[in-house]
Amino acid sequence: MRLPLETELRAERKRLLDTLSALPDDVFESGPTLCDGWSPRDVLGHLVGVDDALAAYRPWRSLAAANRRQVRRARRLSRQELTARARAWAERPAWSSRLAALIALGDLAVHHQDIVRGVGADRDLPPSVPSYILWDGALLSSRSNLRVLTYRVIPTDGHPPLGPPAALRPAEVWGTREALGMWLAGRDAVAGELCFTSSRPAPRRADRGALR
Repeated sequence: MRLPLETELRAERKRLLDTLSALPDDVFESGPTLCDGWSPRDVLGHLVGVDDALAAYRPWRSLAAANRRQVRRARRLSRQELTARARAWAERPAWSSRLAALIALGDLAVHHQDIVRGVGADRDLPPSVPSYILWDGALLSSRSNLRVLTYRVIPTDGHPPLGPPAALRPAEVWGTREALGMWLAGRDAVAGELCFTSSRPAPRRADRGALR
């Protein structure tokens, strides 16, 4: 039985493998990505390890340490060996990733863009994928840089705003769902694609009559 979003998860995994298969060996092994210190092969190693990580998740353990272990293990594999593991990962997602498909899909889509943007590749985003990127970015931001709590995030391509209500007059950031999601996830390289507006002070009591 297919669980909700499982079809989308499988499809995005296969799209990632298509992106990676087009990379020359030197770019696959050591090309830049938006993940500091990680090459495309390192990002793939992390993503393949997500199935195991979700199954063995322990909230008291360091997620960053688990990610580093995944990458170290993947570096012991040749490109052919890692790609073979990735094909099985794409075709048969672990039960843990299927149950947590929204989280796994958002993480996958963000990391896919890390590779695409890092190496300067082209990719047509399916209509739903930018929303997964935005949601994952908002989740990551709420636990790390807190941008989603301090900015009113306003997508320009058809998604309701996120963050503090407009009545609080927060600073605003405008952009596509994909760029906003990547920025919320800490990818500052996309900031030039966004429009930032300063917060506006509320009118002073003495000024209110003039506003009527």
